[in-house]
Amino acid sequence: MPKYYEEKEEDGRACGGVREDLRQCLLESPCVLRTKAPSKCLREGHCRSLQNTFFACKRSMVSACVASSTSSQAAFCPYP
Repeated sequence: MPKYYEEKEEDGRACGGVREDLRQCLLESPCVLRTKAPSKCLREGHCRSLQNTFFACKRSMVSACVASSTSSQAAFCPYP
């Protein structure tokens, strides 16, 4: 169950809560516990719903940046 709504330290990065939940999910997954790399476990489909949520969150940050700026200012988006 996602824990991003619970009291946590803010890391100041975009989508930090979902990122932390994805990280925790991977570290606790049986795939990683069997000595596989977390990146390989992601490719195998572990923690897929959190991975999709994190991707959607990051994509929305990019979309907001592009929508709110002109083409000459797109490189200077205030979102990390």
